[in-house]
Amino acid sequence: MEIPAFSSALQGISRAEGQLNKAAGDIARASVAPSAVDSVDLSTSMVALLESRNNFAANTKVLKIADEMQKSLLDVLG
Repeated sequence: MEIPAFSSALQGISRAEGQLNKAAGDIARASVAPSAVDSVDLSTSMVALLESRNNFAANTKVLKIADEMQKSLLDVLG
């Protein structure tokens, strides 16, 4: 028995990880070559970094709730 929320949350975490890695890379490149990246790109990267943090938190909560639901279901059935 699989709860769809698990796979959804894991996919969300995977997407957040990709977004985090891209934003972190952009920020790292900006600190190495300040003239290559303007402040708009840096602010966009910081927003993406914060967004990925929020996505991680939201998907972690989904995993926690899905786990609690599965435990409750097993208690009822078991």
